[in-house]
Amino acid sequence: MSQPRSIVPGATYLLTRRALRRHMLLRPDAAISQLVLYSLAVSARRFGVQVHALCVMSTHLHLVITDVDGVLPRFLQFFHRLVALGTKVLRAWEGPVWDHEPTSVVRLMTPAAVVEKVAYTLANPVVAGLVSRACDWSGAKVLVDELGCGVLRAMRPDVYFDPTNPRWPDEATLALTLPPGIAQEDADRFREEVAVELEGQEEQARMAMQRQGSGVLGPVRAGEVSPYRRATSFEPARERNPTFAVGRQQPEAWQLAADAVRAFRAAYRDALASWRAGVRSAVFPVGTWCMRVLHGVRVEESAVLA
Repeated sequence: MSQPRSIVPGATYLLTRRALRRHMLLRPDAAISQLVLYSLAVSARRFGVQVHALCVMSTHLHLVITDVDGVLPRFLQFFHRLVALGTKVLRAWEGPVWDHEPTSVVRLMTPAAVVEKVAYTLANPVVAGLVSRACDWSGAKVLVDELGCGVLRAMRPDVYFDPTNPRWPDEATLALTLPPGIAQEDADRFREEVAVELEGQEEQARMAMQRQGSGVLGPVRAGEVSPYRRATSFEPARERNPTFAVGRQQPEAWQLAADAVRAFRAAYRDALASWRAGVRSAVFPVGTWCMRVLHGVRVEESAVLA
């Protein structure tokens, strides 16, 4: 059983979802990029989610978002369903599209964490040895210059989305926003910080490739790989599933975040034990999601949005 997770309005996250068994179902091409961008724009607008960064790799995708209204599970369910159903049609794929492991959800607790994880998202194609620079990746992505000012835009795909259904507009657009706490007058500085961090991550990736004696695949060849192939590079099984990030060299922030997670889990376990014992008046901690939505349990602040 997975650990309970606190879902609160206004939290910023790095989200990662992987394709089944590292199949390259999301291989960069025009149809997949259109599907993901359209699905993301429709889903984000529906649930009030702010999108800050995006990179769609062949085997997985990364998003940095802010969950304004505290409805992250509903957003993820809706968005991933749209992408999966569209991908099944585009790829003539039978069976699941997404891996059986749940979405990796990492809450970004500090400005430093936001900068690092946005750069990490953008740098992914370089780290994977697919391109020399993040801007060369041909899949759906956000560039540094677009952070907080770009617009995601896609026409309705020809597959899955019923053109007669008003919920699917002819074109979906979504403005990229700055993460919370970054004022518009600080936008240029934020982009500069991400650019510096991105350059550092790219350089580290290139040095690692040189040590291994491997070369860059290139965007053209990456786009020609069969979507039915599986990635063959070694990837260790995920032993840890982090729930938060604070950035490098932030020991005090890490301790505060870790203490908060432990306190939430302890309070949740106590409330759940009481509820299972028949005490329906048990009060769950702020951020309780599943038990509140499915069973209507009481939480410490009843004003939390559904």
